[in-house]
Amino acid sequence: MNQSQYPSALLQKAVTEISRLPGIGSKTALRLALHLLKQDVVEVDALADSIKELRHNITYCKVCHNISDTDICEICSNSARDKATICVVENVRDVMAIEGTLQYKGVYHVLGGVISPMDGIGPADLEIESLVERVKQGGIDEVILALSPTMEGDTTNFFIYRKLQDTGVKISVIARGVAQNDELQYTDEVTLGRALAGRVPFKM
Repeated sequence: MNQSQYPSALLQKAVTEISRLPGIGSKTALRLALHLLKQDVVEVDALADSIKELRHNITYCKVCHNISDTDICEICSNSARDKATICVVENVRDVMAIEGTLQYKGVYHVLGGVISPMDGIGPADLEIESLVERVKQGGIDEVILALSPTMEGDTTNFFIYRKLQDTGVKISVIARGVAQNDELQYTDEVTLGRALAGRVPFKM
């Protein structure tokens, strides 16, 4: 719809902002905006407040860099978790995917991406050095590299392996049950669980 066709400048502004979200075009944004107009004001206010609270108050765990409501996330602070095993993932969605398998009992380290020169992302842009420091502090028996089996993921795996190979820590990689070029977050829980359980030592 052409902007001049909007019957309200407020509607136009809402559609513009909603369409900034990934995967949301102007038509979908308009449909969502009109849907919100039909809802009770209290419900719309609750939605708006939750988004504001999410953006302003959520933080990142100082240990693993997972999103958290506190300085140390629930996983890192859980005494029942195996703190000697670290699963290295690309992003928060991968943590959620692995947790969904109900099979992993260790802790995590969220890199915040993968090495991708084409996108201008190098090792210094990721939480790799903080991972190295965690390992050097001791108490870690195994580091599981659970990055997506893409060229960028493999490059990042290799870089991390080179950084940790002299620490004496076991370095493993998830089994290739995950299809080549698939993102971890979109892998079904059964396949992902098997890939974790069938992890193998990392080999150059």
